[in-house]
Amino acid sequence: MPTLPPWLPFALGSAFFAALTAILGKIGVASINSDVATFIRTVVILLLIATILGFRKEWPALATIDHRGTLFLVLSGLATGLSWLCYYRALQLGPVTSVAPVDKLGVAIAIVLAIVFLGEMPSLKVLAGGFLVVLGALLLALP
Repeated sequence: MPTLPPWLPFALGSAFFAALTAILGKIGVASINSDVATFIRTVVILLLIATILGFRKEWPALATIDHRGTLFLVLSGLATGLSWLCYYRALQLGPVTSVAPVDKLGVAIAIVLAIVFLGEMPSLKVLAGGFLVVLGALLLALP
């Protein structure tokens, strides 16, 4: 029997919590401005991660943090913030059943960006999967 990769439980957890995020977020933005909702969500995430780092004693010394890595994490954080702002506004304006599939186009976009910027060479399986993600998003989102 093949051994499952160690990242799989975390990826499945990510997918589950992303789905839960869509449902809970849709309910939340029904009565709160989407930008304010994003701010509240961000504060909760900040407190959650700070608590986890504290309990696990993982606060690194600032002097040991790689500056190049930090720059890219800051840029990633900006991209995440913009993604959340767009996502919550989309949830405020549309149904979860249309918004969430379009949001998952990020999978196909990430494949393209990994090819262009990271030089990754995807397998035929990855390319076919990316194509199916695009097809599924279009099928679910278009009227």
